[in-house]
Amino acid sequence: MKKIRKCVIPVAGMGTRFLPATKATPKEMLPIIDKPTIQYIIEEAVASGIEEILLITSPYKNSVIDHFDKSYELESRLAKSGKNDKLELIENISNLAKFTFIRQGEPNGSGHAIRLAKSFVGDEPFAVMYGDDIIKSDVPVLKQLIDIYEEKDCNVIGVQEVDHNIVYKYGIVEYADEETGKIKRLVEKPSVDEAPSNDAGLGRYIVKPEIFDELDHLERGAGNEYQFSDAMLALMQKQDFYACKFDGKYFDIGNQLGYLKANVDFALDRDDVKDEFYKYLVEKVGK
Repeated sequence: MKKIRKCVIPVAGMGTRFLPATKATPKEMLPIIDKPTIQYIIEEAVASGIEEILLITSPYKNSVIDHFDKSYELESRLAKSGKNDKLELIENISNLAKFTFIRQGEPNGSGHAIRLAKSFVGDEPFAVMYGDDIIKSDVPVLKQLIDIYEEKDCNVIGVQEVDHNIVYKYGIVEYADEETGKIKRLVEKPSVDEAPSNDAGLGRYIVKPEIFDELDHLERGAGNEYQFSDAMLALMQKQDFYACKFDGKYFDIGNQLGYLKANVDFALDRDDVKDEFYKYLVEKVGK
């Protein structure tokens, strides 16, 4: 069994729900407190044992690339001014992992984006993480998926139960055996009446390299785009998929409310701001 060393993160989306903020700033670079959202996801991957990361970007997202590259001028100025704590903070970003970047020339969906990772992945199983999904947890969520992969030598989908009234927003798991977590199929955005469970796939996956055979022959799906979920559904006919019911608090930062909730939760965990921020929240709620 090969180790999970590589991770693919598609970050080419337009972020239209955050306009006008995302007119010039990629949504992945919007900060939670003082750190870009994409960095939280990268740090989860690294804490899970990932060594190489491919970011699939778009032509207008150079700032994502710049953030994880060396910044010689900034580092030099910080060193000369004696701001060693800030220097270490900046140097650590580019040293998190070995980074590779590919641009998705046109927005043709998640399946099209991940297919571009074929040469990067080679013949290894790999992780996929979505840039809109941040999860707070004691044990990194991707590590929880990797543990199941190593136990069962299988493809893995990270899932969590969602309110039944909002299952139509997600890819919902239908189980072949819920006790073991074996998945029969993934139903993309079912109606409330037709959802086979309340367990939704939430942006964390481990897939074997055979997924590229399915991506190579994938037809357009929802939104007239190539959907990664359709490729996984096809691979389920040939290989086992298991659900990882992960422990952690999930934030969909692709929408304003989820983004605001993430900022509040992460701020209340920060020793340098939590006390004053908590007082402020109490004052606001009390009014």
